Amino acid sequence: MNITRLTACFLALFALTQLQGCAVVAVGAAGAVTAKVAKDRRTVGVQLDDQNAETQVAYQWSKSEALKQHANLQVDVYNGIALLTGQAPNQTLINEAVAGAQKIGYIKKIHNQIRLGTPIDATDQANDIWLASKVRTQLVVDERVPKLQVTVVVQNAEVFLIGRVNNQEATAAVDIARNVDGVSRVIRAFEIM
Repeated sequence: MNITRLTACFLALFALTQLQGCAVVAVGAAGAVTAKVAKDRRTVGVQLDDQNAETQVAYQWSKSEALKQHANLQVDVYNGIALLTGQAPNQTLINEAVAGAQKIGYIKKIHNQIRLGTPIDATDQANDIWLASKVRTQLVVDERVPKLQVTVVVQNAEVFLIGRVNNQEATAAVDIARNVDGVSRVIRAFEIM
């Protein structure tokens, strides 16, 4: 985040605190975070360890100029299981990305879903964000899938689903995602309970 955006954020936050009802806004936001943490099937410690592992993998990748310049990579860790997605122009870079994730001792399993190819452009990335939003919405409104238990990652219209679910929940989530307009493929990387 650059200084200008940081300053703007602080000014916006200050303005919010000056409005009546600011306590409601702060309590509402804190309540939403608390609800997400409380409903997650992982302990708070595991959630923090997963976030830390994501940061460590990203750090490993950031040490490689070739990965920074030529690859589009994303890591998502859920309960010690890493999902690697994105694109790299050659197998050497994919192998380097996987090797970086393997250096993190906390990660017990890696789903390598990095595609061989040119990194997608901003238009495709925007479409992926929109597609992920549509899939998440469908998952939230369907009672067969427990709320906040499935993480949705979209890369180039491919939907990757991770989380800790049972077989019925996993099957329902895949079925829901598969039927969202614009999804080209659904890959499940669930931890089955």
